Amino acid sequence: MGIEYSQYPKRKGYNDFDLIDLPFPLRKLSVSPLGLLKEDDGIYKIERGVYSYPSVGDIVVIPNQSQLRAIVQNKDKNAKVKIGLSPMAANSPVYVNPDRVFGRHIAILGNTGSGKSCSVAGLLRWSLESAKKEIQENKSLNSRFIILDPNGEYNDAFEGLCTVNRYQVILNKSEEEELEYNQLKVPSWMWNSYEWSSIARASGKTQRPLLRRTLREIKNSINLAADSELKIRIYYSSCLIELKNDLLKGISSFKGKPGKNDFGKKIHSISRDAENDIIHATKEDTKKRLDELSKQLKSIADSKYDTFVTNGKEIEYYNDFDKSDVEKAIDLLNQFLDTVGGFQVYTGPDEDSPIFFQNESFLHHLERLVQEKNAQQFMDFFLMRVRSILTDARIASVIETESKEDITLDKWLGQYIGNNDDNGTINVIDLSLLPSEILYVIVSVLSRIIFEAHQRYRKMTGNILPTTLVVEEAHNFIKRYDTESEDITSNKLCSQIFEKIAKEGRKFGVGLMISSQRPSELSQTVLSQCNSFLLHRIVNDRDQEMVKKLVPDNLGSILNELPILPTKKAILLGWAAPIPLIVEMNTLEEKDRPKSKDPEFWKVWVGEEDRLINWEEIADEWQVKDSEDIQGKEESTKDNQSVSDITDDDVPF
Repeated sequence: MGIEYSQYPKRKGYNDFDLIDLPFPLRKLSVSPLGLLKEDDGIYKIERGVYSYPSVGDIVVIPNQSQLRAIVQNKDKNAKVKIGLSPMAANSPVYVNPDRVFGRHIAILGNTGSGKSCSVAGLLRWSLESAKKEIQENKSLNSRFIILDPNGEYNDAFEGLCTVNRYQVILNKSEEEELEYNQLKVPSWMWNSYEWSSIARASGKTQRPLLRRTLREIKNSINLAADSELKIRIYYSSCLIELKNDLLKGISSFKGKPGKNDFGKKIHSISRDAENDIIHATKEDTKKRLDELSKQLKSIADSKYDTFVTNGKEIEYYNDFDKSDVEKAIDLLNQFLDTVGGFQVYTGPDEDSPIFFQNESFLHHLERLVQEKNAQQFMDFFLMRVRSILTDARIASVIETESKEDITLDKWLGQYIGNNDDNGTINVIDLSLLPSEILYVIVSVLSRIIFEAHQRYRKMTGNILPTTLVVEEAHNFIKRYDTESEDITSNKLCSQIFEKIAKEGRKFGVGLMISSQRPSELSQTVLSQCNSFLLHRIVNDRDQEMVKKLVPDNLGSILNELPILPTKKAILLGWAAPIPLIVEMNTLEEKDRPKSKDPEFWKVWVGEEDRLINWEEIADEWQVKDSEDIQGKEESTKDNQSVSDITDDDVPF
């Protein structure tokens, strides 16, 4: 509502054309219809949506206090969480329904210092405090919140509210940290092949297939360790499939170069494998059949084997194989498999299954396959990259598990999601000390495993397990990415899993709460799936434009308030509010606030607050000194591995 200046109106019958033409005040009202206010026995109720619009000339009235309260107050029966007051309606209390806030995703957006972090902590605290008041008899709080905290702000924000578990990267555990913090663990055996490819920067032609094969075989070897006969059947069944594929490809796979040499080496390799497997077989008949298979395959390969000498060096090669040679090798494998139980299709875990393995075994198996494939020239940088990741002390503390019993999948899910006997859980995952090389992968794996666990929970029980995933500084993890690029990068995978949760999480009980100061950098897919928004002060033009495009209401000029909103005030709109309104958020006590307040330079300058400096202590912790960690690793280091292999290349030594 405002005043607009127009020209003085010319009136018929009056001689006022000679008056000075001064601006004439004209009052205008701009209207954005949002809903209808209905009265039933003196009780007003707001109904969203408009089906009868006002006409030109209709009277405009200012609502009284009872009407204002009816407009801003949420009449939803489950709107039991008070988040603040509405200054536009005589400070009426503003309530929200937790099902609408957490079940359909909410975005809390605003510049640094606008009160965004306090709103995140407040929504969680006020919701749980309200839930505690209405817990059923003989029941305990059954809530689950998982906070991804990149700056370590929320470690002390929920003390005394419920069961709070804190996870962070810990190298030198003090007695105090032993009690307060848990070591963050996201074991490498939980990663899928895409996450491994992103962290190792594997190329698509050679490196990625070898990586996938390594993961598949190392995970399958755990299951087959006790059944050597089954392992033999599966291996030679795969050899049979490969030879059949060679026959289908035609002459290029066994005649001419490089086909004839590759095929000859392959037959010789299978022959040597059969000879070596004799000692692993448990049945005498199987040992006899393996010996026969080895000799007959060797005979096929030797029939085409030849050498020549050039520059004093003997060169080995194979002459062209005939189709009958390939068919004979296939028949030999078929006959062998018939005697040991028949063709066995691989039905074990694939490369993406969360099956335990040790990083050392994985690395050795990968190196062996590289040598077997004679692909050293394509894999040197790749192997160096994988080895440096697996031997970095900070990274190893997060991704390494010493034994299968150290942390099983069910234990991990119980710790990071929750168990039956928990009295409501808030798991704060402090990512502030996590090395940048694996930050996105760790967040991606965490989020994916949590989401897939909820999918399987609903499949097995028919119910959902309500859980909220809170992502602070979301623009770091849910970035826009090039959809045309086929490269597998860790930050792209991270964004993609959050997009999947945003689109499908509601069906399985996983809600998203994202907090960001740069909405223009966020994935549009995730923002468009948020049904509620809590908007604090936003100054940047690009961020304002992004918000105006994505919000679900025709807001008119209300978003023009964004650049001038004071701290603690925010605009609530979307599914969680009957109409868009400005809310003065409740005040959190100092002890319950995240550690994100503005730095107080003046008090330090003038001596009101002391700041003692001990750079030696900080440097020792930084360089992993003053502990038995390095000494212990020196003693356990193998002959071909130095201490520098175990510590971080980026530590400032």
